[in-house]
Amino acid sequence: MTAAASRGTDQRGNALPITMSFHPIDGYLLDGSPAKAEAIARVLADRSQQPAAAPFYRALDVVGARAADESLIALRLVLAGHPADDDAIRRIRAILTRVRAGDAAARAAYAAEME
Repeated sequence: MTAAASRGTDQRGNALPITMSFHPIDGYLLDGSPAKAEAIARVLADRSQQPAAAPFYRALDVVGARAADESLIALRLVLAGHPADDDAIRRIRAILTRVRAGDAAARAAYAAEME
């Protein structure tokens, strides 16, 4: 996991970078690093005890890197303590599309969704 400087403004009112601890799924979804198979292996090696995450782990055990990105988004939402409903998954998918298009504000939106 990595982190940047904390969010806020400097004396001139300029925005500072956002602090975000990255889960392996975040790295894969945001930047493609680690690769999907590696992200899944890391997730399976360090499982959360949250009961809502258990079905996702069972599925990842079976399908591995063939898992749809939406399943990783859903697991990430659950790990952040949020419901993994269709609207939330679509919202994150749209944010990730913006991230991949180079929209820096989309990274902040993703971080906010995963708080």
